[in-house]
Amino acid sequence: MAAASTAEDRSEGRYFEDFVVGDVYRHWPGRTITETDNSWFTLLTMNTHPVHFDAEYAKQSEFGRLLVNSCLTLSIVAGMSVRDTSQRAIANLGWTDIKLTAPVFVGDTIYAHSEVKELRESKSRPNQGIVTFETVGTKADDTVFMTYTRTILVPKKEAA
Repeated sequence: MAAASTAEDRSEGRYFEDFVVGDVYRHWPGRTITETDNSWFTLLTMNTHPVHFDAEYAKQSEFGRLLVNSCLTLSIVAGMSVRDTSQRAIANLGWTDIKLTAPVFVGDTIYAHSEVKELRESKSRPNQGIVTFETVGTKADDTVFMTYTRTILVPKKEAA
C-alpha cells in the first residue's frame, strides 16, 4: 500500500504509468457536512424527500433527524478523490457497484480513500490507459458509509 500522495503528485495528477495495482490513496482533507450543504444540494437537485430538509418530518423517521442526501455524499467523496486519481483524466468511463452501507447525518465529517484495482492499456487509444479504482467513504469514527468502483481514461506520459 502506498502512503498518501505528496503535494507535488496531487497538483497536476497522475499519468497511466504512475498508477500501480494495490496502491491506496488517502484523500485529504475530510469534509464536515452542514445543514446548509444538505438542504441546498437536495433542493437544487429537486429531490423532494422531506427526510433531507424537513427537520420535523425527519424526527419521525427511523433516523430521528435529518439524513444527508446520498447523492451529496457521493459527490463529495468523488470530489475528494480527484487530486489523487483523476486530475489528468480524459473521461470517466463508468461508475459501478455503488453501495450505501450507513447513514450520514448533518455534522458528520467524512473521509475517503481509493485503491487501484486494475490497469489496462486502451485498445482504441494507444496513448491512453484505463484505470479502475475502488473508493471507500468513511465517517470520522471509521464507519464505512459508501463504496463504489470507478473507471477512468488517462493519458500516458508519452502523450504529454
